[in-house]
Formats: sequence, C-alpha cells, structure tokens
Amino acid sequence: MNTPAQENEKIFPLSDKVTVQKVHFKNRFGITLTADLYKPRNASGKLPAIAVCGPFGAVKEQASGLYAQTMAERGFLTLAFDPSYTGESEGEPRYVASPDINTEDFCAAVDFLSIQESVNPEQIGIIGICGWGGMALNAAAIDTRIKATVTVTMYDMSRVNARGYFDAMDADQRYELREQLNAQRTIDAKNGSYALAGGVVDPLPEDAPWFVKEYYDYYKTKRGYHKRSLNSNGGWNKTSALSFINTPLLAYSDEIRHAVLMIHGEKAHSRYFSEDAFKKLKGDNKELLIIPGATHVDLYDNQAGVIPYDKIEAFFKEYLR
Repeated sequence: MNTPAQENEKIFPLSDKVTVQKVHFKNRFGITLTADLYKPRNASGKLPAIAVCGPFGAVKEQASGLYAQTMAERGFLTLAFDPSYTGESEGEPRYVASPDINTEDFCAAVDFLSIQESVNPEQIGIIGICGWGGMALNAAAIDTRIKATVTVTMYDMSRVNARGYFDAMDADQRYELREQLNAQRTIDAKNGSYALAGGVVDPLPEDAPWFVKEYYDYYKTKRGYHKRSLNSNGGWNKTSALSFINTPLLAYSDEIRHAVLMIHGEKAHSRYFSEDAFKKLKGDNKELLIIPGATHVDLYDNQAGVIPYDKIEAFFKEYLR
C-alpha cells in the first residue's frame, strides 16, 4: 500500500515525483525485512533498480530513504530497507549486528528486486552508507547479480571494532575489550535480557570529539532524529561488537569485478576507511571520489549541499545498462 504524505515518518519531505510503498521480504536466515520501495511516478517498463541501506544504527526513514527517494526521482526503482534486528524489520534479539547476516540483508534485497515485474534483473546496484558501506562491499564480493556498487562515507565495522578508531587499539586492549564483552554476555544470560550500549551520547560533553558532536547534531536533533533509530535512542546491544572483532568484513573485496564508486568527505574522521579499502580493489572500473571540505555526516543528508547526486546518477546509468 502506498504511504500517504500525511503519514510520513521520514525525516525528509516526500517527493511528488515518486510513489512509496512499504514492502516485506525474507533473507536467507528467515528474517523478514521491511523496506520502502520508491518508484518514479508514471514510470513504465522495466527499470534499473538500487537497494540502499545505512548508516550503521540508522533506519530507512533517515539517510538511506533520502538517497533512495532522490535516485527514484532520477529514474531508478529503489529500495531502502531496515537491516535485520532493527527498525521495522524482524529478528530477535533486537539491536544486534552481524557481518554475515547484514551482508545477507543486501543480497536478500537483490532477491526481492530481481523478481519485481518493473525491474530489469540485469540492472541492479546497491548503495551502502557509513557502516553499510562495508556491508555493501562484502555483498558485492559475494553476489554477482550486483552490477554496480556505491559506498558513501564508509566505515569498515570489523576494523573499527577490532582496532579502535585510527587503529589505536593494541592486542592487550583488544583482549581487555573481549573480556568486558564476554563478561557482559554472562550478565545478560543471568538477566535474561540484553543490555544496551546507548546511542549517541546525550547530553553531549563539552570535550566530546568533533565527529561525535557531528553525530549528535544529526541523530539527536530535528535534523535527523527518528524514534526507531538506534543512534537516536538506546543504541545497539553492548555485545553486538563481538561478531565483528574476529570477522574481517572485507577479506575478499579484491575479487569484486563490477564497478565500484567510493565517496568520502575530505574532512571526515573516517576517510581512511575508504582510502584503504579502495587500495585493495582491482580494475579500471573502480573510483574513489573525495568531496572537498565535506565531513562524515555531511553525506548523510544534503544540508551542506555536497552529496554528489549527479555523479551517483551518472555512475549507475553507465553501469546499469
């Protein structure tokens, strides 16, 4: 059923150039995912399609929905989905992440798009934002049906959980982290419930790192707050990081044969994730685009006017044909 504008829960205005329909599909683990399907209004025939997800801890009503809607305005059928265990998607326990299951979420979105009458199954791409940029690269490495991949302001969630920001965590610190997380597992088992890590810190300390202040400005204010967003509220389960610590997410990214466009802000604290991941990619159909002056969160929405939608459109039109 199409979602009428008056029932809009999205943090961005609905466009009159598209229709929006809430849809459901299962992944290979049997988890039912919920998504918003955006279609160019009055479109006909089989369209190229794009699945969109991210940022890490966000929901489809935030950045992924904005990207999906914008690309639908430009002629693509798009699908913004909530990952397993989050948002309106199913999965118990709530608020956990997994490099395997969340990569599968992207592949399940491709399953769904592949069988739609209005989609050309040979013209499917994906967009992964923030932590789902890493998931997108992993999906691109396993799913040959994906013909083009865009990552935006990418995080490598395995690397940041195992090594800390800027790779500052050594082996002893990593061991201490594992001790803490496994002790939490015992506590959770005793309590019969899962403790939450907390979303973006609130109230914001004066000495918070500048990128944490950026996150606060997006997730905790009218700009980006959503009632189902983990980052806007209670956050992930405390033990959610365990699945990433010893599971290298991008182990086979060098085997991606189709086109990849990686986009990152020049001033983003996370820029090194994209730069290092890009070095591993092979082929002349790979591109790293650094946006001058842009920070990490500048690419979540277009408040700063720096999201390169024209470039993304041109990329997909070149490789989804």
